Amino acid sequence: MIGIVIPAHNEEELLGECLRAVLRAAAHPGLEDERVEVVAVLDSCTDQSATIAEAHGVFVIEAQARNVGQARALGADFLIDRGARWIACTDADSRVAEDWLVAQLALQADAVCGTVRIEHWHGLPEQVRVRYESAYEQRDGHRHIHGANLGVSASAYLQAGGFQPLSAHEDVELVRELERCGACIAWSSAPQVFTSTRLDCRATGGFGDYLKTLF
Repeated sequence: MIGIVIPAHNEEELLGECLRAVLRAAAHPGLEDERVEVVAVLDSCTDQSATIAEAHGVFVIEAQARNVGQARALGADFLIDRGARWIACTDADSRVAEDWLVAQLALQADAVCGTVRIEHWHGLPEQVRVRYESAYEQRDGHRHIHGANLGVSASAYLQAGGFQPLSAHEDVELVRELERCGACIAWSSAPQVFTSTRLDCRATGGFGDYLKTLF
């Protein structure tokens, strides 16, 4: 079984689109009917995120941690307990490609660090786009780490100690531990994820805060 973890904090505006994309990826024929289970970890949500997640038929875990690392860990542990061999992570403000899971698994690695793509800049200054694209490597062999596009085998995840309860960069720390454990990591642009450019980011020090530094 393949598991997908989506942490969310008050994501009613974008969660539905995220889940529809994830469910399309879960139904890709390239998975050869392997079961895919999706869990939305709703962390300190006070909006309609739970209603939206339940309407899409995914598992829901509710937490009050206000901590993305802890939220991802809760979801990963839940799925591994249910028999997941592979844990794929994305974010509630992101939309995965239909072949996202197929592309991750095709790399035959212990873990996959994918890139993110931006479709719409939503009125941000042109200089932000230029500075971002000049520094970002949209290619195989990149060294970017995104919780919105990350996959790891259950065995490697457990060996590395899982996601730590960090308020940001829990994805970076997991990959660093995987490297220290000698895991085979694919740095690939093949698994595609489209993410938002919103600046009211949910995690301090996350992608939105990075974009602010480009103004």
